[in-house]
Amino acid sequence: GFATIVIAYLFTNISETFGALVGSATKVGVLDDNGKFPRFKNALVSQSVSCMTAAATGTSATTAVVECAAGIAAGGRTGLTSLVTAIMFGVALFLSPIFLAIPSFATAPALVIVGFLMISSLLSIDFSDMSEAMPAFICLFTIPFTYSIVEGMATGFISYVIINALGGKERRKKVSIAMYVIALLFIVKYFFV
Repeated sequence: GFATIVIAYLFTNISETFGALVGSATKVGVLDDNGKFPRFKNALVSQSVSCMTAAATGTSATTAVVECAAGIAAGGRTGLTSLVTAIMFGVALFLSPIFLAIPSFATAPALVIVGFLMISSLLSIDFSDMSEAMPAFICLFTIPFTYSIVEGMATGFISYVIINALGGKERRKKVSIAMYVIALLFIVKYFFV
């Protein structure tokens, strides 16, 4: 019922937000020396306020998307990129009948370029360490077959926790209690939601 919808939406939104924020921060190069996102809490608060505002006003949910990598690759580093995008979307509302006449195969090259920009982050994966490489592969393998980035992230996350939890004492240290809890929640989601 209602609880199932709320839980499914929560998992989807959290996964998309974390993936987009970390991916975008990596692309911009704002991660600190330890690979941590500075002021990550501020980004999450901003995201949660926008989601609550969207719900209160009856609009579709707002979320940070991985496609932000296209704006970042074009040189965007501040909120001005988002503002220009919002203005263009506003203009597109009035021009939508014209845009609907453009066949989908004409827009496919732009999507290929965005995909290329997104996949460039694979270079940061340590493929010599199977506890890192296998979850990344499982994640990448799952996305096209489920048509969902969120499902890919969930399977990658679950496999990361399982591989490291069963990989010995040293690997077990890489998995925090929060990661166990999140992996368990993802597993529960597959069985009960």
